[in-house]
Amino acid sequence: MNIRRLIPAAAVTGAVALGLTAVTACSSSDNSDHKSDGRLDVVASFYPMQFLAERIGGDHVSVTSLTKPGVEPHDLELSPRQTGRLSDADFILYLKGLQPAVDEAIKQSGASHTLDAATLTTLEDHGTETGGEEHGHEHEGDEAGADPHIWLDPVKYTEVAEGVGKSLEKTDPDHAADYRKNTDALVKELGALDTAYRTGLKNTATKTFITTHSAFGYLAERYGLTQEGIAGIDPEAEPSPARISALHDIAEKKKVTTVFFETLASDKTAKTVARDTGLKTDVLDPLEGITDSSKGDDYIEVMKSNLAALRSALGAK
Repeated sequence: MNIRRLIPAAAVTGAVALGLTAVTACSSSDNSDHKSDGRLDVVASFYPMQFLAERIGGDHVSVTSLTKPGVEPHDLELSPRQTGRLSDADFILYLKGLQPAVDEAIKQSGASHTLDAATLTTLEDHGTETGGEEHGHEHEGDEAGADPHIWLDPVKYTEVAEGVGKSLEKTDPDHAADYRKNTDALVKELGALDTAYRTGLKNTATKTFITTHSAFGYLAERYGLTQEGIAGIDPEAEPSPARISALHDIAEKKKVTTVFFETLASDKTAKTVARDTGLKTDVLDPLEGITDSSKGDDYIEVMKSNLAALRSALGAK
C-alpha cells in the first residue's frame, strides 16, 4: 500500500462526520429499498471481499462494493451516500489497513455487524525486497507494518472464506445451511487453486520475479518464490538509479526474464525497468478490482491467469 496515499485521520474523520450528517435524512429510505427483496444487505469494501460475500451469500444476499471497478482501492474516497449506507447495512465485510477511508467510515458509522477479514488469518510483514527505505504496509493497531494482501495466497484466502461463512451463518441463521454449503464449495475451489500453484511452480528455472507492486509477498512465501519490488509499495513510483542497477544484477544472477505490472496502474515504470535491464513485461494482477482489461471474469479465473504468467516468466518445466 502506498503510504503517501494515506489520508490524515483527522481529515477523514471530519469528512466522515459530514457525510453521516448529510445522509441521515435519506438513509432510511435507502435502507428500505435495499431490503425490499428480503435479502441480507451486505456492503463489501473492495473486490476480494465482494467476491467472498457473493459466492458464500448466494441468493440470500445483495452485495454492494464501496470500490467501483477500475478504481485503485488505496485511493478510494467515499461519497456521503456511501458513508451513510454503512450504518444501514446488515453486514459489512472489509479488510482493515488497506483502505484508511473505509476503516474510519466504519468506525464512525457505529455499524454493529462488521467483519474485518484481517482478523480471520495471520498477517505478516512483506514488501521489503526493494533495496530502499520503505518497509511494509501501514496497518492500524497491533498489526502495524503488516501486509494486507492476504487474498493473493489461496490458503489464507480460504481461512478468510471460512470465517466469512461462519459470520454470515450467525448473522442470518435462517439460511445457515446454505451459507455452509456455499462456503464448502468455495473452499474446495480454493484448494484446487492452491494445488495448481504448488504443482505448477514446483520446478522452475528461477524462483525470482520482479514487480512494480509489492503485493505478492504471501503468494511468494507460500510457493517458495522471491518477490523483488521495483520501488517499494507504490506501483507507479520511479525507481532510483541504484535500484535499477540492483535489479539488473538480480535479473542476471537469478535468470529473471520478466517485469510484471498491474492492470489498475500505469505500466510506465515496468517498461522503463524492462528497457534498462533488457527484460520483457507482462501482467501480474493483484486482483484489487475486476475490469474489462482483467484476464478473467472473477477471482478464480484471474488467479489462474496469474499462474500461467508466472510459469512462463519463471521457466516452469
